[in-house]
Amino acid sequence: MDEEYDVVVLGTGLTECILSGLLSVEGKKVLHMDRNDYYGGDSASLNLTQLYRKFRPGQEAPQQLGRDRDYAIDLIPKFIIASGELTKMLVHTDVTRYLEFKQIAGSFVYRDGRISKVPSTEMEAVRSPLMGLFEKRRAKKFFEFLQNWKEEDPVTHQGIDLDTDSMKTVYEKFGLEPGTQDFIGHAMALHLDDDYITKPARPTYERIVLYTSSMARYGKSPYIYPLYGLGELPQSFARLSAIYGGTYMLDKKVDEIVTDSDGQFVGVRCGEETVKAKQVIGDPSYFGAGQDSGKLRVVEEKKVVRAICILKHPIPGTDNSDSVQIIIPQNQVNRRNDIYIAMVSSTHNVCAKDVYVAIVSTIVETDKPELEIAPGIQLLGNIYEKFVSVTPLYTPTSSGEADQIFITRSYDATSHFETVVEDVQDVWKRVMGKDLVLKKREVEVGQ
Repeated sequence: MDEEYDVVVLGTGLTECILSGLLSVEGKKVLHMDRNDYYGGDSASLNLTQLYRKFRPGQEAPQQLGRDRDYAIDLIPKFIIASGELTKMLVHTDVTRYLEFKQIAGSFVYRDGRISKVPSTEMEAVRSPLMGLFEKRRAKKFFEFLQNWKEEDPVTHQGIDLDTDSMKTVYEKFGLEPGTQDFIGHAMALHLDDDYITKPARPTYERIVLYTSSMARYGKSPYIYPLYGLGELPQSFARLSAIYGGTYMLDKKVDEIVTDSDGQFVGVRCGEETVKAKQVIGDPSYFGAGQDSGKLRVVEEKKVVRAICILKHPIPGTDNSDSVQIIIPQNQVNRRNDIYIAMVSSTHNVCAKDVYVAIVSTIVETDKPELEIAPGIQLLGNIYEKFVSVTPLYTPTSSGEADQIFITRSYDATSHFETVVEDVQDVWKRVMGKDLVLKKREVEVGQ
């Protein structure tokens, strides 16, 4: 460890692995370390034994669940939006050669006590049970407006300026009901809360178009998912880094982030050895997260509650889909944050045959987090086994440009990767001093 590196990356979570892969491709000399003896950090996928060891120490996994090696259960459930930013990163870096994808069978939203498919075209809007007859006509006009919008043709703008008019103005122009606004804003634009309504409409317009174009690409839903679980993603970016000369060290305890008298990053100490580098990137757990001692480089912003539920049946009311996303918009259950349900099954090689894994997540708002996910749990039917965790969300206290210490954010409650990619782009810009530019190509998906 005498060599000096351009960048040391700590933790092999997805955010860190994408960054080390991209930096290696850029020609940076990268050393990537993890205290665990497996890849993935918080975003790992566990087999049955590992799952029980984590949540039920000393308890054996039941025989009825089948073979250990059939399982790869995600600790943090997320789906990939087919035309989204993560897909562009996978394709741009050619990481797709290590992965095989399958589409998620359905995208659903909860409204007025029932779950229904999210309509994504004017034709689906007309058939959707989510709306009454007159509301369907209004929604149809709204979708037509989005699909016909041309930047250079003011006639298609219908008097709306996406950069100055708020989303509230757009909704009001089309006379859309609050329940319709809920599924458009939360199940299509994938906003986490209702703050977006008073902001300019363009980002929401772009998010809805992303959803509808992703939906149009593969048909059943806008989401795709890697076979053998999300733990495959960090490993694939790690391979990319290795091809471009990146060095990996697993099972390596990091004892200290070394700085000089001015507080500038110098290196990372592991036992007696110190490895020198110009910059360090890492997840919050390497920078004092949850510890009282030492320099405070991260703060706890919120907490996420997640319940990993093992089922012996598909989720009722989802047309027996082998995989789904269900979003419960916060207004439907009197909350400030949405509740997300992500379900996968043996179709994705993540569990035994006739087993389904559903994960319910939300941002904690009270001192009884498990009660907060109850509306999601109730939709699942009989639950064979349930593992509940509450984890803090950490954010860095500084941008890192002053001391060359760049810290990533914890993974939020959303069931998609767009917020992770935003963090990758944000850290990249601070580390490199320029925007991350990606090429666009297609990704192949098994039906």
